[in-house]
Amino acid sequence: MKILDREIGSGQRPYLIAEMSGNHNQSLERALAIVDAAAAHGADAIKLQTYTADTMTLNLRTPGFVIDDPKSLWVGRQLYELYQEAHTPYEWHAPIMERAAQQGVHCFSTPFDFSSVDFLESLNVPAYKIASFENTDLPLIRRVAATGKPMIMSTGMATASEIDEAVRAARDAGCSELVLLKCTSTYPATAANTNISTIPHLRTLFDCEVGLSDHTMGCGVSVAATALGATVIEKHFTLCRADGGVDSSFSMEPQELRQLREETERAWQAVGQVSYGPTSAEIQSLAFRRSLYIARDLKAGEVLTRDNLRCVRPGFGLPPKHLDILLGQCIGRDVTAGTPMAWRLLSPELTA
Repeated sequence: MKILDREIGSGQRPYLIAEMSGNHNQSLERALAIVDAAAAHGADAIKLQTYTADTMTLNLRTPGFVIDDPKSLWVGRQLYELYQEAHTPYEWHAPIMERAAQQGVHCFSTPFDFSSVDFLESLNVPAYKIASFENTDLPLIRRVAATGKPMIMSTGMATASEIDEAVRAARDAGCSELVLLKCTSTYPATAANTNISTIPHLRTLFDCEVGLSDHTMGCGVSVAATALGATVIEKHFTLCRADGGVDSSFSMEPQELRQLREETERAWQAVGQVSYGPTSAEIQSLAFRRSLYIARDLKAGEVLTRDNLRCVRPGFGLPPKHLDILLGQCIGRDVTAGTPMAWRLLSPELTA
């Protein structure tokens, strides 16, 4: 599949998405700096989130509208206030996308309702992302699919049957280019709770491109996912975790993004194909195998023994597997030490 001019698939290095989310800290200047840093450190795309507090939730403090999970980064926060702080103002979208285009990276977004899809269509975004928490919102999925744009869908928390429903809804509504991202919807996620073995299974089940929306720290999980066939990697991105922000604590910094780009590309290159025997790059190294060599000067008729026939480097003589066959046989001609052993040396030397 393609997003604009960028092919996505096993023949290309992983497509890296830097998720800005709320790391702009309500500063357009910072948002633009995040775009610049992401482009400079290897991202293929910047991703936004398009919503307002009013389109996400109700301005209430009743049970359910205040986060009470003691393990949450946002425990005690009212949902409405959290989304007010984290949202990217609609009027920022166009300048952010213009900056991304100037820097040569894609920019698209995650919509959370029909109005945000309509708004993003007015900006002619090249693709759409469906968040894990929206992968059961089939009406939204159908609305996005109807645009005909490529869709990237996170599968966090979804059962296989729920993913199947989402994929069918997308395809039935017009989506022909789909990527499914394995995702663990905890912030941050742990490597032990990531289960990236699911990635090739997703490809088999749904016959589409697959990847990882990675909330773990570092790049190890993303590198391993690449080795398992992930063709898209998404990571939250910030200029500096110490600057704070709603998602900063589990976001990558610029140098870490650079490392992610380099290491996932190495992993992709390393996967290659099933291959046995020396590669073209290894041909010269065959000389450093052991092989059988005459170890001292011999006269024709002398018997080959472990003292005068040795298994040494380099590798230009007969392979070591022939040693037992050769021991006890007579050399057929005069030879000097350092002669690579060959079958012809057992025969009398022909003379004119």
